[in-house]
This record gives sequence, structure tokens and C-alpha cells, in this order.
Amino acid sequence: MAVLTPKTIIGAGLPSVAYAAATLTGDSFPSTSDQRTFLHVKNGSASPITVTILAQTATEKVPGLGSIAVPALSSAIAAAGDAYLGPFPADYIGANGQVQVSYSAVTTVTVQAYTLPKAD
Repeated sequence: MAVLTPKTIIGAGLPSVAYAAATLTGDSFPSTSDQRTFLHVKNGSASPITVTILAQTATEKVPGLGSIAVPALSSAIAAAGDAYLGPFPADYIGANGQVQVSYSAVTTVTVQAYTLPKAD
């Protein structure tokens, strides 16, 4: 499992960013519950893939409903397509401050985490 380092997007933009190859055992990246971090996944393969963000909380209490299961977040990414996933609420951030990501396939799949700056 590789740990991705989020790049901060600034008003002047970002220089060219090198994406990391997705790893078969999954990846992780730091995030906070302020919901400013997201993941960009590029699928360079000829087949669709599924990217899954693993829930780190089993259940969440919802007023009027009681405890409900927190599902994993799954996104299908078309062949030669890409997707932005996130931002991620606290239920998807582990005690270590990391979001855990898994992939159905990793051949020619690249990823990069991004963080939006705090508003002044």
C-alpha cells in the first residue's frame, strides 16, 4: 500500500503534477474531516475499473432512524476515463487520519490526491 501525498491547489494553479501508479494492495492518503481533500483517478486501460473508498466507521447514528451501516463508496471509471472522488466525510477517515482506497485493477491506472486551500 502506497501513501499518496496530497497536492494543494492554489489560486495561481498547479505546475505539472506527476501521478502515482495505483498499487494492487490499495493506497491511502491523509485527509481531515473539513472535506477539502479529494482523489483524481485516471484509468488508462481498455477496460472499466471500480475504485472503492473504504468506510472507517461501521455505523452512524441518524436522528429518527437509529444506527445505520456506513457503506463503502464505489465509483465505476470507464475505460480510458477519469474521475474525481471526494471530498470525504469523517466516516471515511481512519484513526490514523488516512483515507483507504482499493482498485479492481491497477494496470495503467494512476492517482493523485488534492487538497483545496482553506478560505481566508
